[in-house]
Amino acid sequence: MYKIVAKKELAPKIKLFEVYAPEIAEKAKPGQFIILIIDEKGERIPLTIAGYDRKKGTVTFVFNEVGKTTKQLGLLKEGDSITNITGPLGNPSEIKNFGNVLCIGGGVMIAPMLLQVKALREVGNAVTTVIGARIKDLLFFEEEMKALSHKFYVATDDGSKGYKGLGFLKEFIEKDRFDRCIAMGPVVMMKTVCEITKPFGIPTIVTLTPIMVDGMGMCGVCRVTVGGQMKFACVDGPEFDGHLVDFDGLINRQRMFLPEERLSSLLWEKLGGCGCGGK
Repeated sequence: MYKIVAKKELAPKIKLFEVYAPEIAEKAKPGQFIILIIDEKGERIPLTIAGYDRKKGTVTFVFNEVGKTTKQLGLLKEGDSITNITGPLGNPSEIKNFGNVLCIGGGVMIAPMLLQVKALREVGNAVTTVIGARIKDLLFFEEEMKALSHKFYVATDDGSKGYKGLGFLKEFIEKDRFDRCIAMGPVVMMKTVCEITKPFGIPTIVTLTPIMVDGMGMCGVCRVTVGGQMKFACVDGPEFDGHLVDFDGLINRQRMFLPEERLSSLLWEKLGGCGCGGK
């Protein structure tokens, strides 16, 4: 059992958990992920590691309450326990002094991007960070990210805060030479970033989070096409060269089970699992 030692709501439906998991905390590195099972009847869900404290023996992750399992997870309180957490899984990020690095984090993936920015800064990189969300109310970690970055910018889809969309990146890249770009967020966002950076020849690394089951390369559910070859996001990734990723294929695979996911969530709420008595 893995005890929740801290819980915080970062934005509407976006929650942070810090969980006591000393064996995972001891080995965790930026870019890796965990797979958790809430209880003995729960499904396995992957979540990117957003922090770890080796002295305290804790691991931090952030999630968005969008489906049945994440909504159920959000009902847990400080002091409650999660039945099983497996990790750290996946290959860690390549952290070294690249020079001038552009980091772009969107949505819930702003959280693991903060860990990434901190690691890149510690080894001497000049870091320009952009965080984005659909609307301003879904932004978080602004002050923390600003403190770690040499330059910091905000973007929202609706323009409610900062730049509207990511079109401004082209102008930034034309003015400033970047040696590397790292993007973490919704698939459509990462695709857009790659389309912007490719003409400039900027190496662009993306974190892929496709549908996943076992997380250890056995089930093949998380397969993605990279450079014309099939890869497993869990063991070959989760980070890949964004300019080689078949984003359209990935988007189609992610949408395959949307009706079933919505039905599962609605049935769970109707039966009172959401804590609202089925209302």
